[in-house]
Amino acid sequence: MAADIPEVRTTSWLDDEETKEKIPDAQADVLEKGSLDHGAKKPSVWKRVLVGNASEDNETKRAMQSRHLTMIAIGGTIGTGIFLSAGSAIAVAGPAGALLSYFTVGVFCYGVVISLGEMAAYIPVSGSFATYGSRFFSPALGFTIGCNYWLQCELTAAAVILQYWDSKITAWEWALVIITPIFLMQLIHVRVYGESEYWFAMIKVLMIIVFIFVGLIYDWGGVHGHPGPGLSNFQNGQAFIGGFSAFAQTFVYAFYSYGGVELVSLAAGESASPHKAVPRAVRATFFRIVIFYILTMLTIGLNINWQDPTLLNAASDSSVAASPLTVVFQRAGFGAAVHVVNAVLLTAVLSATNSCFYASSRMLLALARAGQAPRIFGWVNGRGVPVPSLLLSLAVSFVTFLTTIWGEGVVFTWLLNLTGISSLLVWGTIGIISLRFRAAWKAQGRPLADLPYTQPLFPVLPLITIVLAVAMFAAQGYASVVQQPFSARNVVATYIGLAVYIACYIGYWLYELLWLRKTQHMVPLMEVDLDTDAVWAPGEGVRIREEEAAAWEKRDATDVAEGRRARVWVRKVWRVLT
Repeated sequence: MAADIPEVRTTSWLDDEETKEKIPDAQADVLEKGSLDHGAKKPSVWKRVLVGNASEDNETKRAMQSRHLTMIAIGGTIGTGIFLSAGSAIAVAGPAGALLSYFTVGVFCYGVVISLGEMAAYIPVSGSFATYGSRFFSPALGFTIGCNYWLQCELTAAAVILQYWDSKITAWEWALVIITPIFLMQLIHVRVYGESEYWFAMIKVLMIIVFIFVGLIYDWGGVHGHPGPGLSNFQNGQAFIGGFSAFAQTFVYAFYSYGGVELVSLAAGESASPHKAVPRAVRATFFRIVIFYILTMLTIGLNINWQDPTLLNAASDSSVAASPLTVVFQRAGFGAAVHVVNAVLLTAVLSATNSCFYASSRMLLALARAGQAPRIFGWVNGRGVPVPSLLLSLAVSFVTFLTTIWGEGVVFTWLLNLTGISSLLVWGTIGIISLRFRAAWKAQGRPLADLPYTQPLFPVLPLITIVLAVAMFAAQGYASVVQQPFSARNVVATYIGLAVYIACYIGYWLYELLWLRKTQHMVPLMEVDLDTDAVWAPGEGVRIREEEAAAWEKRDATDVAEGRRARVWVRKVWRVLT
């Protein structure tokens, strides 16, 4: 009976985390409300699915576990770029040029993720860096990177599908086949996103690891009857081709491949234990970059010559046979691998689209809750799903494909450039926000021990992020101007992202000044909000970590007493590695 159900009220999601995980969602909702309304008329199926009890007062659910965030960090960003367009970078700048480009962008991304992880572990919110920009710098900056990131996610989803489409099926039909089921999955619960991304990422990670092993063994002549090229592709002036201009052009392919490194910070807002899960996830960033990007590019460069037509075809040819991964497998004697790569590539498309829908809807939700977007997009239903934001993302995704009247190749090139520049600007801004966060932390006399995760070498990583962002943007601008044959389209595609960024910032600043009558633009350091949505109150960090450590020791002692020493050993190794 309803009267027999006690009313449960918790002061913090951290306090009853384990209890919440054990209670089914429906039962948990009953416990939180404390009563059941048996007389209320049930809404229609469509209303329950699409809207539910949508309200501005509802919050997203902290339902993603540590394993979800870890796998999203490790493999969630392995998109179609590494399977297809990565070969184009080698064809443009040579194997060493492409490798250096991916390494440079990898260092840049590492700085971004570590800087962002420090803030996300302490203040885990769905809006992530847009919220941090508004709090730690100015509302205009938060609005600017929020809008740019939302647009970037929408364009990335379109670019991914355009790149994969088959000549027998139009891009519009591919959009229906891929976007519709992903949208329906997003409507269910955030746990569905976390679980689906976990398995999508697992498949991609296994594929990349197998490819690296097979590719290196083949190159070293380890496959009987299939002699590998050895180091021939890096000799006789073939390592670097096209000079600095060609090298700069490859940045856009690298950004497209790395896109999504910031997903961990967005997902932190719906993580069950962000103060532990986020640090664990961001620590895996270095190994992810080295293994899944640097080694993959090295393997492709060793096995396929930069003049091989399959490299350039991979970015535009709809056949998966053009993928560098497939080419290497076939030359190593694994001809049937084309079917496996095809299945994994479809998984990568679904994963990228899934992540883009999640990221864009959460970013729009955060903007609406901050008063920087229409209030209706701040509505969340009873399952914690921002339905209006998802519906807009769906609409924009479909509208994007109307642009294919100009040709899929033309649209893909534009989307590739726009998403690359947008990523560069947003990620570079995160370095500025990180410096501002630490400045406010120091100004308010907060101890670093109160942060769940402290970035190493501060302020080196944020400064490297900012410097590399400026340098790479200048390099891409230079490459678009000197590229032969000259194309005004390439110049516009490079600089239009910057124009959108500046327009958003100035536009919102003028809105504040003229409409809201706010004369104070930048948030003073002593007024920066470091408490709202924080995982713990000031001074509690050390105590909570000591309690958690004591709980671990007690658990280990219990297992040792019961003869389960192997389990204790595995747990200790896992804690060290993560």
